[in-house]
Amino acid sequence: MSESGGTPPPRVLLVWDAPNMDMSLGSLLGARPTSTFRPRFDAVGRWLLDLAGPEATAEATVFTNVVPGSTEVVRPWVEALRNVGFAVFAKPKTTEDSDVDEDMLRHIQLRADEGVLRHVVVASGDGRAFREPLEELVAKGAGVTVIGFREYATFALNSEVLEFVDLEDIDGVFREPLPRMTLDTLPDGGAWLPPFRSLRSLLDPRR
Repeated sequence: MSESGGTPPPRVLLVWDAPNMDMSLGSLLGARPTSTFRPRFDAVGRWLLDLAGPEATAEATVFTNVVPGSTEVVRPWVEALRNVGFAVFAKPKTTEDSDVDEDMLRHIQLRADEGVLRHVVVASGDGRAFREPLEELVAKGAGVTVIGFREYATFALNSEVLEFVDLEDIDGVFREPLPRMTLDTLPDGGAWLPPFRSLRSLLDPRR
């Protein structure tokens, strides 16, 4: 209940699947993303606030795994997210099964059970985990948007009820255009597809 004792305001919830989004971005680039090609969460936050409008509560969450020994690397990123206004659910990655899929779905269901969930935004290309639950939310009257990369979010693109927004189409999320030339987007005159790594890596026995 709200402080005034009336009905709580509607809620617009963002759930960001960090492991899946990081994997998708890395696959898109063919390498570990540099700072130039990492999404700006302040831009994502402004987009979410615009979607929510002045009358709704906007809640931004990021779900991530923390691999043992990576705490010092992950901490600055987590603190930056929290400073922008995102809540972060962090879970140790101790086994192959200790991912955050179920945690994300539980949080979405928690908000849905409160009765004021107007819109859910899921940043993920994981159709196996999300397609059915999200389509069920639509059937119950909630708006659902999937944000991600069109190359890896086919479950949303192929759905008749889920809205899809390409992350690069959100204003200011990337500092530079992503190098997204693929066999599906070739211009009539052709295009170069650069190598994913140096040819000299063939001489490195560790690769």
